[in-house]
Amino acid sequence: MFLPSLIKQFEYYKSLGEKTFDQLSDDQLFWQAHRESNSIGVIVKHLWGNMLSRWTDFLVSDGEKEWRDREAEFDADITTRTELLKKWNEGWNCLLDAPGSLEEGNLNQTIYIRNQEHSVEEAIYRQLAHYAYHVGQIVFIGRQQCGDDWQSLSIPRGGSVAYNEAKFSKGQHGGHFTDDV
Repeated sequence: MFLPSLIKQFEYYKSLGEKTFDQLSDDQLFWQAHRESNSIGVIVKHLWGNMLSRWTDFLVSDGEKEWRDREAEFDADITTRTELLKKWNEGWNCLLDAPGSLEEGNLNQTIYIRNQEHSVEEAIYRQLAHYAYHVGQIVFIGRQQCGDDWQSLSIPRGGSVAYNEAKFSKGQHGGHFTDDV
């Protein structure tokens, strides 16, 4: 039960990023508030590098692969939406394929990230929090860029009453988890 729920959570954060990309122009994907801030493109590149490193050979090798160049992940050298989406999808596909090889019995197995011991379950939670953090940054940057044209990814401001009425009209416990926040 844990693993399907986990995959659903990762897919939820992936969808938030994609719904943000859909609202932005190409220029907005690479906009930086100032020289030291990260654009959405840079955040995507960092997520890509982290996901490939952490989820390749997840159960058998350290999550910080020797071939990873973390510092280069922060170079703003992705310049097209196509390249951004390619890296985004490559990282998420690597991540979403890895739990398919897991079984509930693996959750207490020891793995390493940067030579630090984690149970599989701890490592998964670590990555979920890390990706949620960065997807939140993507959404925040996108929201700032769109201003009044932003289409809410959750319950829009002023929409709580109508949202709750719709949810509770189904009766007590009348629905399953959705991507509504």
